[in-house]
Amino acid sequence: MGTYGNAHIVWDWNGTLFHDNDAIIGATNAAFAELGLEPITLERYRALYCVPVPKFYERLMGRLPTDAEWELMDETFHRHYARHRLACRLTEGAAQLLAGWRSAGRSQSLLSMYGHDELVPLVRGFGIEAHFIRVEGRTGPSGGSKAEHMVRHIRALNGVDPARTVVIGDAADDAVAARHVGARAVLYTGGSHSRASLEGVGAPVVDTLAEAVEEAERLAA
Repeated sequence: MGTYGNAHIVWDWNGTLFHDNDAIIGATNAAFAELGLEPITLERYRALYCVPVPKFYERLMGRLPTDAEWELMDETFHRHYARHRLACRLTEGAAQLLAGWRSAGRSQSLLSMYGHDELVPLVRGFGIEAHFIRVEGRTGPSGGSKAEHMVRHIRALNGVDPARTVVIGDAADDAVAARHVGARAVLYTGGSHSRASLEGVGAPVVDTLAEAVEEAERLAA
């Protein structure tokens, strides 16, 4: 098992293991078009993006969307994302890192705010499902925070020690969720947040998933 035998990684999906920036921007701009908003660039998206998502829309619109606007934008986003994501692939090196962590006798799981019923076949299709002891997506309405989902996720991972657990994600919300359960976090700059917006969170910030895994190994030691 080695020194890190009981070290555990909780991986984020969108923008972390799954390189879907193009799909996110395409779907976001389709949602914006429904309300007559100007399209957004990836750079601006990464500077402003936050959760819960209605707060992100508030930053762009100058007000919170109404319930009807939120429902319309959310439905439009998911419809367009489902089409755009077909062209997206795993982040470079992700499959090898997952296999390496598992073959070293360590455990890992996947927790995403992407819908569970869409997530599972996607993970399975990439041939990486066996690397995880649990794959969990969101059930119920979108737009919530990850912290409450993390509590349930960690509880379901019988025998995993939060103090030896590291969450790897691309969003400030991943670090907040990790802290909420007494775990650590490493934040990756290749997804939805700019480096500047991640550095204010207080978790290590890295530019590659390989660095993220090295950092996780160090934090869990």
